[in-house]
Amino acid sequence: MNITPNTSGLPGISELESIVGALLTIGLIASVAGLVLSAIVWAVASHSGNVHIVGRAKAGVVVSAVAAMLIGGAVALVTFFAQAGASL
Repeated sequence: MNITPNTSGLPGISELESIVGALLTIGLIASVAGLVLSAIVWAVASHSGNVHIVGRAKAGVVVSAVAAMLIGGAVALVTFFAQAGASL
């Protein structure tokens, strides 16, 4: 039995790809906004001496950076695991 993904099996696949691409763009924009806002909060909290907020802002920077990395590499990750699964 040889079943592989089919891009012409259902109508609307190209529109779905376009929608997913737009979602990736929105996710990257949100990650950049989160990174910028967290960095601003980090700077202001550090200047005012609020160590609790500094820690939360640092976490926000890390989470935003990791989210951008995962969103940017989503296609490569899915392709890698799809090929790894196909070789089983």
